[in-house]
Amino acid sequence: MSVTATSAARDAAIDPRNHQTFIQLLEQLYRERALVPYGAGRPIPLRTEEVLVICRGIVQLFTIQQDGSETLLGLAGPSMPVGLPLTTVDPYWANALTDVDVLSLPMTEIEGSSVLMAGMFRNITLRMQQAEAWLALSGKRLVADRLKHFLLMLAKDFGHVEPSGIRIPMRLTHHQLATAIGTTRVTVTRLLKDFKTEGWLTIDQRHVVLQLDPRFPANQLLNPMAQR
Repeated sequence: MSVTATSAARDAAIDPRNHQTFIQLLEQLYRERALVPYGAGRPIPLRTEEVLVICRGIVQLFTIQQDGSETLLGLAGPSMPVGLPLTTVDPYWANALTDVDVLSLPMTEIEGSSVLMAGMFRNITLRMQQAEAWLALSGKRLVADRLKHFLLMLAKDFGHVEPSGIRIPMRLTHHQLATAIGTTRVTVTRLLKDFKTEGWLTIDQRHVVLQLDPRFPANQLLNPMAQR
């Protein structure tokens, strides 16, 4: 049976509306495939004709500038696809920010399955929205505003609501935060101290926790999360 015919049979047998997430759909379709684990900090190999779907954890996406400095291009979490077929940036690489599990999908297989194409479209849209939000962030004149809104974006995309606030479940170094918003590590360190003094955030087990206090106007962006 051809790849296209096999994919069509799978698509017909499984209605994606019966699955809560894209990951659950992938697990149903590809139970025979082992997920590939990568420990936090490890590089993740990217291949020309292959897309990786993040099934667990968070992946950092990087490029490098002519002066040798790294630029953080984005963060991909569960259900999000990453890979060389999805970018024109060169060089381009991925590192595991946390422990991650990924599923490898050849482009020919994705193109032959309407279910996979639909799932990819939804999650590529999320990646595109994140990229546009990062671009808008770069237009903010004040570094403090860029850092504050970057943390808010992380909270909206990856945060966990707790009684104490919204925990950002990743450990980004001050250098990584600085490269993401176009400033220096020293400036990020100073601003985080200022934010803690203001009471807007706390640090718990090296995680940033944003306070859901209406006194802080920026927190209006997080109101929908507080209802989760």
